[in-house]
Amino acid sequence: MSRPALIACCGLPGVGKSTVSGYVADRLDASRYRSDEVRKELFPDPTYEPEETARTYDELLGRAREDLEAGRNVVLDATFSSRSFRGQADLIAREVDAECAFVRVTCEPGVLRRRIERRTETVSDAGYAEHLEVRETFDSFERDHDAIDNSGPIEETFRQVDHAVLDPIREDLDRAQS
Repeated sequence: MSRPALIACCGLPGVGKSTVSGYVADRLDASRYRSDEVRKELFPDPTYEPEETARTYDELLGRAREDLEAGRNVVLDATFSSRSFRGQADLIAREVDAECAFVRVTCEPGVLRRRIERRTETVSDAGYAEHLEVRETFDSFERDHDAIDNSGPIEETFRQVDHAVLDPIREDLDRAQS
Protein backbone atom coordinates (compact mmCIF):
# COMPACT_ATOMS: atom_id res chain seq x y z
CA MET A 1 0.00 0.00 0.00
CA SER A 2 1.27 3.47 -0.83
CA ARG A 3 1.74 6.19 1.74
CA PRO A 4 -0.76 9.05 1.90
CA ALA A 5 0.41 12.50 0.86
CA LEU A 6 0.16 15.84 2.64
CA ILE A 7 0.38 18.75 0.20
CA ALA A 8 0.59 22.18 1.85
CA CYS A 9 -0.30 24.98 -0.58
CA CYS A 10 1.05 28.16 0.95
CA GLY A 11 1.86 31.75 0.11
CA LEU A 12 0.70 35.29 0.59
CA PRO A 13 -2.98 36.27 0.56
CA GLY A 14 -4.40 36.57 -2.93
CA VAL A 15 -1.71 34.64 -4.84
CA GLY A 16 -4.04 31.80 -5.86
CA LYS A 17 -3.54 29.16 -3.18
CA SER A 18 -7.20 28.14 -3.35
CA THR A 19 -7.04 27.71 -7.12
CA VAL A 20 -3.94 25.53 -6.84
CA SER A 21 -5.13 23.58 -3.79
CA GLY A 22 -8.48 22.84 -5.43
CA TYR A 23 -6.77 21.57 -8.57
CA VAL A 24 -4.40 19.34 -6.59
CA ALA A 25 -7.15 17.98 -4.33
CA ASP A 26 -9.35 17.09 -7.32
CA ARG A 27 -6.55 15.23 -9.07
CA LEU A 28 -5.37 13.35 -5.97
CA ASP A 29 -8.84 12.56 -4.67
CA ALA A 30 -7.73 14.27 -1.48
CA SER A 31 -9.42 15.94 1.43
CA ARG A 32 -8.92 19.71 1.22
CA TYR A 33 -8.86 21.98 4.23
CA ARG A 34 -8.72 25.75 3.86
CA SER A 35 -7.62 27.89 6.79
CA ASP A 36 -10.16 30.60 5.86
CA GLU A 37 -13.03 28.11 6.16
CA VAL A 38 -11.72 26.51 9.34
CA ARG A 39 -11.20 29.93 10.95
CA LYS A 40 -14.78 30.97 10.20
CA GLU A 41 -16.13 27.70 11.58
CA LEU A 42 -14.25 28.33 14.83
CA PHE A 43 -14.69 32.12 14.89
CA PRO A 44 -17.78 33.37 13.02
CA ASP A 45 -16.54 36.96 13.42
CA PRO A 46 -12.75 36.52 13.13
CA THR A 47 -10.31 39.05 14.54
CA TYR A 48 -7.11 37.48 13.15
CA GLU A 49 -5.36 37.82 16.49
CA PRO A 50 -2.38 35.45 17.07
CA GLU A 51 -4.29 33.20 19.49
CA GLU A 52 -7.07 32.79 16.94
CA THR A 53 -4.56 31.96 14.23
CA ALA A 54 -2.89 29.36 16.46
CA ARG A 55 -6.25 27.68 17.14
CA THR A 56 -7.08 27.74 13.45
CA TYR A 57 -3.83 25.99 12.54
CA ASP A 58 -4.27 23.49 15.39
CA GLU A 59 -7.66 22.53 13.97
CA LEU A 60 -6.44 22.55 10.36
CA LEU A 61 -3.50 20.30 11.18
CA GLY A 62 -5.61 18.08 13.44
CA ARG A 63 -7.99 17.39 10.56
CA ALA A 64 -5.03 16.65 8.30
CA ARG A 65 -3.60 14.18 10.84
CA GLU A 66 -6.90 12.30 11.13
CA ASP A 67 -7.19 11.87 7.37
CA LEU A 68 -3.54 10.89 6.93
CA GLU A 69 -3.82 8.32 9.71
CA ALA A 70 -6.82 6.87 7.84
CA GLY A 71 -4.65 6.61 4.71
CA ARG A 72 -6.24 9.53 2.85
CA ASN A 73 -4.38 12.22 0.93
CA VAL A 74 -4.72 15.77 2.28
CA VAL A 75 -4.29 19.18 0.68
CA LEU A 76 -3.97 22.19 2.99
CA ASP A 77 -4.67 25.73 1.81
CA ALA A 78 -3.19 28.33 4.17
CA THR A 79 -0.58 31.07 4.14
CA PHE A 80 1.77 29.06 6.38
CA SER A 81 3.57 32.37 6.88
CA SER A 82 5.26 31.04 10.01
CA ARG A 83 8.14 28.54 9.93
CA SER A 84 6.56 27.06 13.03
CA PHE A 85 3.31 26.15 11.26
CA ARG A 86 5.25 24.70 8.31
CA GLY A 87 7.30 22.66 10.78
CA GLN A 88 4.16 21.35 12.45
CA ALA A 89 2.76 20.16 9.12
CA ASP A 90 6.04 18.42 8.29
CA LEU A 91 6.15 16.79 11.74
CA ILE A 92 2.63 15.42 11.40
CA ALA A 93 3.51 13.90 8.02
CA ARG A 94 6.60 12.24 9.50
CA GLU A 95 4.70 10.97 12.54
CA VAL A 96 2.05 9.27 10.39
CA ASP A 97 4.55 8.15 7.71
CA ALA A 98 3.03 10.29 4.95
CA GLU A 99 4.67 11.97 2.01
CA CYS A 100 4.92 15.73 2.54
CA ALA A 101 5.28 18.46 -0.07
CA PHE A 102 5.09 22.21 0.19
CA VAL A 103 3.82 24.20 -2.77
CA ARG A 104 4.55 27.91 -2.55
CA VAL A 105 2.23 29.86 -4.82
CA THR A 106 3.40 33.27 -6.01
CA CYS A 107 1.97 35.95 -8.26
CA GLU A 108 3.35 39.17 -9.71
CA PRO A 109 2.23 42.16 -7.59
CA GLY A 110 0.31 43.97 -10.34
CA VAL A 111 -1.58 40.84 -11.37
CA LEU A 112 -2.30 39.95 -7.76
CA ARG A 113 -3.65 43.40 -6.94
CA ARG A 114 -6.00 43.36 -9.95
CA ARG A 115 -7.26 39.90 -9.03
CA ILE A 116 -7.87 40.83 -5.39
CA GLU A 117 -9.75 43.98 -6.40
CA ARG A 118 -11.96 42.01 -8.83
CA ARG A 119 -12.86 39.03 -6.68
CA THR A 120 -16.37 38.96 -5.39
CA GLU A 121 -17.30 35.60 -3.86
CA THR A 122 -14.55 34.32 -1.62
CA VAL A 123 -14.31 33.00 1.91
CA SER A 124 -11.15 35.06 2.41
CA ASP A 125 -11.34 38.43 4.10
CA ALA A 126 -7.90 39.44 2.82
CA GLY A 127 -7.60 42.42 0.56
CA TYR A 128 -4.50 44.04 -0.86
CA ALA A 129 -3.68 45.80 2.44
CA GLU A 130 -3.70 42.45 4.25
CA HIS A 131 -1.49 40.99 1.52
CA LEU A 132 1.06 43.75 2.13
CA GLU A 133 0.87 43.26 5.89
CA VAL A 134 1.48 39.50 5.70
CA ARG A 135 4.28 40.03 3.17
CA GLU A 136 6.14 42.07 5.80
CA THR A 137 5.93 39.30 8.41
CA PHE A 138 6.22 36.16 6.23
CA ASP A 139 9.07 34.00 7.56
CA SER A 140 11.72 33.07 5.03
CA PHE A 141 11.04 29.79 3.26
CA GLU A 142 13.96 27.55 4.22
CA ARG A 143 12.70 24.14 3.19
CA ASP A 144 12.34 22.18 -0.01
CA HIS A 145 9.27 23.27 -1.90
CA ASP A 146 7.79 23.57 -5.34
CA ALA A 147 7.27 27.14 -6.53
CA ILE A 148 4.24 27.82 -8.70
CA ASP A 149 3.93 31.20 -10.41
CA ASN A 150 0.22 31.97 -10.79
CA SER A 151 0.74 35.24 -12.69
CA GLY A 152 -0.25 33.97 -16.11
CA PRO A 153 -3.17 32.08 -17.59
CA ILE A 154 -4.70 29.39 -15.39
CA GLU A 155 -3.68 26.71 -17.90
CA GLU A 156 -0.02 27.64 -17.35
CA THR A 157 -0.47 27.45 -13.58
CA PHE A 158 -2.01 23.99 -13.88
CA ARG A 159 0.79 22.88 -16.22
CA GLN A 160 3.34 23.93 -13.57
CA VAL A 161 1.39 22.06 -10.87
CA ASP A 162 1.20 18.92 -13.02
CA HIS A 163 4.92 18.98 -13.74
CA ALA A 164 6.26 19.97 -10.30
CA VAL A 165 3.72 18.41 -7.93
CA LEU A 166 1.36 15.85 -9.41
CA ASP A 167 3.65 13.97 -11.82
CA PRO A 168 6.20 13.11 -9.08
CA ILE A 169 3.42 11.94 -6.74
CA ARG A 170 1.92 9.78 -9.47
CA GLU A 171 5.36 8.29 -10.19
CA ASP A 172 5.77 7.45 -6.49
CA LEU A 173 2.33 5.80 -6.45
CA ASP A 174 3.14 3.77 -9.56
CA ARG A 175 6.42 2.55 -8.00
CA ALA A 176 4.66 1.62 -4.75
CA GLN A 177 2.00 -0.38 -6.60
CA SER A 178 4.44 -2.35 -8.78
